Amino acid sequence: MPSVSFLSDYGLGDDFVGVCHGIILGICPEARIVDVSHGVARHDVRAGALILRRALPYLPPGVHLAVVDPEVGGERRAVAVRVAEDERILVGPDNGLLSLAAARFGGVVEAVDIGRSTHRLEPVSATFHGRDLFAPVAAHLAAGAPLAGAGDPLGPEELVRLDMPMARLEENAVVVHVIGTDRFGNVMLDVEHEEVTGLGLRLGRRVSVEVRGQILEATYASTFVDVAEGEMVLYEDAYRTLSLAVNRGSAAVALGVGLDAELRVRELS
Repeated sequence: MPSVSFLSDYGLGDDFVGVCHGIILGICPEARIVDVSHGVARHDVRAGALILRRALPYLPPGVHLAVVDPEVGGERRAVAVRVAEDERILVGPDNGLLSLAAARFGGVVEAVDIGRSTHRLEPVSATFHGRDLFAPVAAHLAAGAPLAGAGDPLGPEELVRLDMPMARLEENAVVVHVIGTDRFGNVMLDVEHEEVTGLGLRLGRRVSVEVRGQILEATYASTFVDVAEGEMVLYEDAYRTLSLAVNRGSAAVALGVGLDAELRVRELS
């Protein structure tokens, strides 16, 4: 049974998501549609890219439709790409939204520009490419249509990539960056599990967290309840990404940080 996952910044207050579902099912009635999220902040391509990267390993292989498209109707390309691993095809705007997820699955091995795809609906609205372009292309690909026939070929090197900050080691500390926060105020950092294991952090030990000259203390632990209420914890979150939280509180508020803020984390002796 073909699978189509769907992520967007459409929200659920309008008919946009339902209409896209209808288009997909009209073309590929046997498709299973998985709604990853439609709560991405309006036009926040980076947030959408991070959600897509985190979620895809937990979704069945198939077609992954993502639409966060602030330049809809403009000069940006619309693309469909095949990644190297796990038989996955990503469909969406070529604005970096697909790039982090593609990298997680070995990078892009085949890409097409679907702007003039024969699978699109006519006439194509200038403002609703989710309905008229991305959803029908995703549905045809899920139904077994070849990727090469969905558009004009592109070199993988031509695709737009997101520039993300990079963590680094520096004088017995790891310099990290804020790449996102969630509704609980937990702060996600740009260090994943494979990198955490090389940092030498030990569970149960205290660490200092320095941001803008302010130094706070936290405990490196497995979960929130390993520290007292109101205390800060450094932990690997459900996606095995290093994060900061405050038990029953908000690390984002405690730290006063936004996206790309730089923090220095060091284990205390």
